[in-house]
Amino acid sequence: MAQVEATTERIVAADAETVFDALADYSGTRGKVLPEQYSEYEVREGGDGEGTLVHWKLQATSKRVRDCLLEVTEPTDGELVEKDRNSSMVTTWRVTPAGEGRSRVVVSTVWNGAGGIGGFFEKTFAPKGLARIYDALLARLAAEVEK
Repeated sequence: MAQVEATTERIVAADAETVFDALADYSGTRGKVLPEQYSEYEVREGGDGEGTLVHWKLQATSKRVRDCLLEVTEPTDGELVEKDRNSSMVTTWRVTPAGEGRSRVVVSTVWNGAGGIGGFFEKTFAPKGLARIYDALLARLAAEVEK
C-alpha cells in the first residue's frame, strides 16, 4: 500500500484569523461552503475547532463514496487536523498570513492507498479529483469571508 497525497492551496483576501475561524466553524460556515460532492453533513460533537466530531459522505467519483467520521484537533496555531475514524485518511488545513489583509490556505490529505493496479490508478487520479473538490471548497470559502 502506497501513501496517497492531495494538496491544494489558495490565497484569500481576508486576514488569517478570519479565514481560520470560518474553517473551524463546523456548526456554521463549514457546512455552507462544502461543494456538492459532500452529503449527509452532520456535527456530532462540538462544532468549533478542537474537539469537534463531524460526519459527511464524500463522493470523489461517480462510483466512489467515502463515509467519513472526522475528529478535529488544532495541534498548532492556524492548523486544523481532521482524522477519519473510518479510514487512514488525515486532512490538514493550514492558514497563514500572506500580506496585508490576505492569507494562504493550504489543505493536504493523505491516506493509505490500495495495492496493485487499483492502487496505481488511485495514486494517479485521486489527488487530481480531490484537488478539484478542494478548489471548489476554497473558492466558496473565499467568497464567504471576502464579503
